[in-house]
Order: sequence, then structure tokens, then C-alpha cells
Amino acid sequence: MPKADFAALIALCAALASAVGDVIRQRSAQEVTDKQVGHLELFRLSVRDPRWWLGGAGAVANYSLQAAALALGSVMLVTALQVTSLLFALPIYARLAHHRVTRWEWTWAVTLAGALAVLVAMGHPDAGSTRGSLGTWLLVIAVMGPVMVLCVLGARVWSRGPVAPVLLAVVAGSALALFAVLTKSAVGAASGGVGAFLRAPESYCLIPAALVGMIFQQSAFRAGALTASLPTVTVAKPVVATLLGVVVLREALNASGPRLLALVAASILVVISTIALARGEAATIAAGAGHDVVVPDVAASHG
Repeated sequence: MPKADFAALIALCAALASAVGDVIRQRSAQEVTDKQVGHLELFRLSVRDPRWWLGGAGAVANYSLQAAALALGSVMLVTALQVTSLLFALPIYARLAHHRVTRWEWTWAVTLAGALAVLVAMGHPDAGSTRGSLGTWLLVIAVMGPVMVLCVLGARVWSRGPVAPVLLAVVAGSALALFAVLTKSAVGAASGGVGAFLRAPESYCLIPAALVGMIFQQSAFRAGALTASLPTVTVAKPVVATLLGVVVLREALNASGPRLLALVAASILVVISTIALARGEAATIAAGAGHDVVVPDVAASHG
């Protein structure tokens, strides 16, 4: 089996693990407390919830399988296939919550699967290099850092509206995308031995990136309706990871002319179907929880 095909298979297994973990952690984020809490406090409460640890096991399996896939394939390929976690999450949640998967959801699921098949089969993403230069990483930090800080501040300013979960989901998706690129670089360094891995700066950035992604993903699920947070995280991760793959690792799609137009159309379909599917899935989850995951205003509750 070619490396790219094997990487795709492992990436699909990672998406399955991610789906299981996400479904469990979504319920934990909604039900762990009925009080208004900050990002770190929510994370502290979450780690005391056994369900969060069960979902976390799925996340660990996801990250481990991603690392194996990234050792063989491009960031573009692996993160694009992570979108299929929504396809797995649909029947998993339907089974747990005793809901039917609607015809609307299956239609968009099939559309998403077809668009991804076109994207992967026709794109043949070039894996590029395994590590980026220090100057490129400094540029990434200079751009991503302020943007993510502004998103967090914006979520505090517009905490009572639908903007907050979207902004927090952008932070979460961006951090998880950064984690994917750092993982590929760390795995590349590890091929030179334990010493090379320990000398690689990317190795020491993996855990902070993963923690930021997990903390703000929980906060995004908590900040408002999942119909705002879930589509944003799902789309932001592959989009940001693809940009980082192109800028940092010099990845590229081997396509031109009609093939390039087909890839652009498939990419648009992936985004549209992901948003439609995630909104439908999130609405089902919110309905199953009995509320729309709106955090009550503490001041109003005491008034």
C-alpha cells in the first residue's frame, strides 16, 4: 500500500477516535456546571468529571494516530480527513441519545464524503518538508498570537451573544491545527533519534498547543449553542492547518487547469457540507441535552 493511502487509512481511524471523544466531551461541557465560569475554571471542573477523561482517551488516541499518519502523509491530507469525524459522530451520538439521523444529515454526510474523496484522490498533496525554518515559525507566531488573543478578548466583550462561541472555536481550531503541524515536525525530528527529538523546539510546543486547543474547545462548547462552535472548530482546523502546511512546510497540491477547478469546487463543498452537517448534528445534541447550552448570567440569576 502506498504511503499516502496508508496515511489516509490511519487518519480515518484518528477521525473515528476523535468523534467518540468529542461526543462525550460535548456532553460533559454542557452538564458539568450550571454556573458561569472562566476558561481555566471550566477546564478544572471538566478534569474532575469522569466523562471528560473518557472523552479525553478518545482525544489521546486521535492525536497518537494523527502523529502516525503525519509521519507518512501531508498535513493537508491528514487534517482534511479529520473532517470525517462528523460522519462518525452522527451515528455514535444517535445511538447514545436514542435519536434518528435525519435525511438532511445523511444527505450532507454523503456530499461531504464525496467531496473529500475528490479532494484526496485528485489533489495528491505533496508532503513537503518535515520542519520549517525558525524565521517562518517566528512569522507564524507574530501573526497567529495577536489574532488568537483578540479572539479571546472579543469573546469576553460579546459574551452574551452568538459571537463568543465562534471566536473561542476559532482559537481552539487554530491551536489544534498548530498542534498537527508541530506533530509532523516533531515526528520528523524523532526519525533522527531521541537526541534529535529532544533538541527540536517543536517537541516542547506540542503539549502547550494541545492544552490551548482542549481548553478553548471546552469553552467554545460552553459559551453558547453548539450550532455556533462545532462547525467553526471543524472547519477552522483543516483550513488553518493547510495554510500552515503551505507556509511552514512548503506543501502544495499537484493540480492545474480543470483538475484545479475540480479541487476548488470540492473544497467549497467540503466547507458547505461540514457547516450544514455540524449545525444539524449540534442541534440534535442540544435538543438531546434539553437546552441550547446558553450559560446563564450570574448577575441576573441573583437579581
